[in-house]
Amino acid sequence: MTPDQISRVRSSWPDVAADADAMTLRFYEHLFAIDAGAARLFAHTDMGAQRVKLAQMLEALVNALDDPDRLVPVIAALGKRHTHYGVESRHFDSVGEALLLALGETLGVAFTPGTRQAWSETYWLVASVMRRALVRASIPHAR
Repeated sequence: MTPDQISRVRSSWPDVAADADAMTLRFYEHLFAIDAGAARLFAHTDMGAQRVKLAQMLEALVNALDDPDRLVPVIAALGKRHTHYGVESRHFDSVGEALLLALGETLGVAFTPGTRQAWSETYWLVASVMRRALVRASIPHAR
């Protein structure tokens, strides 16, 4: 990620964080509309607690964007844990789409094309690390 992209994500984060519960609610509504299979993964989940976890994870991500040595291991561990939840590689596309929709609704006119691109790059960085960890965790000899 470029310094400008990191700056755009960080400068937009306070507005997202101020409305984090609504943003995460929108995120899951979009995700479940886009991917019914993803909805089944959350059938026995306390969604209020899940929304809090998502907001906390996003905040940690925003704070660590310029520190890959700290960021990558945390994201990889998260990806590995998601194997136990039934997450498949294909789910990452739905999650990315839902996240950008929810961020756009939350930020409104502040979700400029540059800010959208910065968040998109952020998500795809995270998704690529998580996908790799997910795949590695599902290979018996890679554990």
